[in-house]
Amino acid sequence: MKTVSELLLACFVLSLFALTSPLRADEKRIAFVVGNASYQAGPLATPANDAGLIAQTLQAAGFDVAGARDLDGESLRAAFRDFLDKAQASGPDTVAFLYLGGYGAQLDGENYFVPVDAKIAAATDVAVEALRVSDYTKRLAGLSLKASFVVLDDARVSPFAKSGQPLAGGLALVDAEPNMLVAFNAAPGTAAPAEGGPYGAYARALAEMIREGGLSPSEVFEGVRLRVNETTKGAQVPWDASRIAAPFVFFERAQNAPPPALAPDQVNAMRARPLRDFGAPDAYAAAIERDTLQGYEEFLAAYPTGPLANRIRALVAARREAMTWRRTCLVNTPDAYWSYLNRYPRGPHSPGARRRLSTLAAPEEPPHSFSAIIYDVPPPPPAEIVYIDRPVLVFDDPAFDFAPPPPIVFLAPPPPYLIFLPPPPPLALFVLPVPIFVPVPVWINPPAYVAPPPENVIFNNIHNATIINNNTTIVNPDRVNVPLSPGLPAAVGVGAGAAAAIAAKVALPPSVAQKAATIGDRHPGPPGMNSGQPMSGAPLGQPGPMPSTRLAPGDALPGANGKPLPRPGGQPAAQTQQKPQPALPGGPRPTPGASSQNDLSAAHALPSGHQLPPLPGGHVAPGDARHGRATPPGAHLSPEQQLLKKPPVGQVPPQNGFAPSRPNGKPVVTGPTSTIVPKLQQPQQPPRQFQQWRQPQPAYQPPHAPQQPQQWRQPQPAYQPPRAPQQPQQSRPPQQQRGCGLPGLPPCH
Repeated sequence: MKTVSELLLACFVLSLFALTSPLRADEKRIAFVVGNASYQAGPLATPANDAGLIAQTLQAAGFDVAGARDLDGESLRAAFRDFLDKAQASGPDTVAFLYLGGYGAQLDGENYFVPVDAKIAAATDVAVEALRVSDYTKRLAGLSLKASFVVLDDARVSPFAKSGQPLAGGLALVDAEPNMLVAFNAAPGTAAPAEGGPYGAYARALAEMIREGGLSPSEVFEGVRLRVNETTKGAQVPWDASRIAAPFVFFERAQNAPPPALAPDQVNAMRARPLRDFGAPDAYAAAIERDTLQGYEEFLAAYPTGPLANRIRALVAARREAMTWRRTCLVNTPDAYWSYLNRYPRGPHSPGARRRLSTLAAPEEPPHSFSAIIYDVPPPPPAEIVYIDRPVLVFDDPAFDFAPPPPIVFLAPPPPYLIFLPPPPPLALFVLPVPIFVPVPVWINPPAYVAPPPENVIFNNIHNATIINNNTTIVNPDRVNVPLSPGLPAAVGVGAGAAAAIAAKVALPPSVAQKAATIGDRHPGPPGMNSGQPMSGAPLGQPGPMPSTRLAPGDALPGANGKPLPRPGGQPAAQTQQKPQPALPGGPRPTPGASSQNDLSAAHALPSGHQLPPLPGGHVAPGDARHGRATPPGAHLSPEQQLLKKPPVGQVPPQNGFAPSRPNGKPVVTGPTSTIVPKLQQPQQPPRQFQQWRQPQPAYQPPHAPQQPQQWRQPQPAYQPPRAPQQPQQSRPPQQQRGCGLPGLPPCH
């Protein structure tokens, strides 16, 4: 009896553990985000900024994010290997997220991601110059992770393969692997319209739906499709396919959260109704949300002559052709390609079918009799041919003259607290431009079973207020007893003493970080900063506003490469004009615009309420008298005397606007790369990083700076500059002709 009781108790404990283990197990979340914008074939405006926005959103959801921008082929392949190794080491309770923004291409039914240095002159160059996405997604699926997301924001009008047979546009229809969701920014065979920035419609919609909370993966991307279709006025219709079986949410919605704008019961009832029971505008929205060939055909059967029929008919044509080509590539025989050409003799993949026939040593023209393959869809009707007799379908093509789509009834308007702040200009090689984080409402939280990612500032401060300027603060929307800030929605206000949620840096993949360090050793500073040219991937126009501090506009902080803080509204502070320095005798002319050791600089502001501590010796940078700080010694000296003054030991002036270097050649980090922002109720603490930055380093002696002033001050009496009267002396006859110095004559005096 005792043995039976112990056995029953053990079974009960194991059952209880099995029921509760999913709640207690730590779910690891990892992500790899890439934004390629600076293509040699033609730059793009938004991918680098889009990747920074998505990376920040995933950080808030508990993902350990590695990301980079403007990767070449070698760096991209190495970064993919880093991500797959990281996913393999994370274990089965891992959710992986892959986001690729830039140019994509399809070839023979496969999708490729194009590096920035790719040179694709013909279609056959795609397989050599670009990365086949399935090579990495299949390896990711083989790891048996809990869930995987593969998001390709790459369906754009391609500038490649201008010679020979054209490439089919857009991305190819694919099947999702088990426990994986695959999503495109545009439907297969279609391309998204060109956008000017700062963010693309797809990235904004994806960030919005991830932050909504409580949505399953399918619901997230259904909402993305509706929002993008609404934002672009029908010019872009995203696509996704999901085989994720495990329950998953990016954020959880608390029970005390305000009710959604649209009741779930009402929305579910509308989704289940046949399209013929709707009016034409609502039926269009329902068909877009379902995004199936059967749903689109149901709409055409109910409203064949309506103003939206041609728009839906174009979607049907693209989906039917994509399904036909997918089946053709899977069979991969001459009979299959002849069957495709029989249906689409001038279709977007007809050049690819003829290219495959040539590879298989088969004639382009089919024989009198061949075994045609059986497709899952019927042949296209004549009304669809006009939309697919072209390499790529673009819905904003004026030749189609599509009627504008109606407002979406299945999706609530964007929440008023959702604000997309301008991205900062990239300040380092490969680093993503991450905007200042806009706080998440307090009723939106990552699931409690998510393992906290290492060194994630955003995850620890998703509810903190964000100070944009001295008088503008974004706070949680549940704070109602606060004064409103001008220019912001009603749900956004100013909180007294709120901490500034600064942007967290997205870590580079290890291989990319090593390459960036190698390039930095050879060429100090990011490309473009010395020359004054904008860096690759930088957004057009003025950089976005920076976090507020108690420093007046124009003061610089450590780490900004000599750049002043922007004034309220994002305008940069006026630069002080420096008088040209005269050349000193016996020494080189001072470099115009060179910064002195007292000119402190920063790329990011300190959290609100902090002030820079004084420099060693009680001195501060010039121009800080308005803050009650002392005037630096030597300010009364003339420019020549200041140049001759030897700098204190341990303080190295910046060179070319960059931070000083250590003896090993690597730059000294002069500002914090990530600062954990305190909660609102916690007292502000002065940052120690800047105090340490100001401490002298007596053990280090600069190699050249101390010696140059001494050489300037040394007189050179032996050197006399040539003068005009001395020239005739060179033409005098030799001393022998003057009767002195010769043998037998007196010496010359």
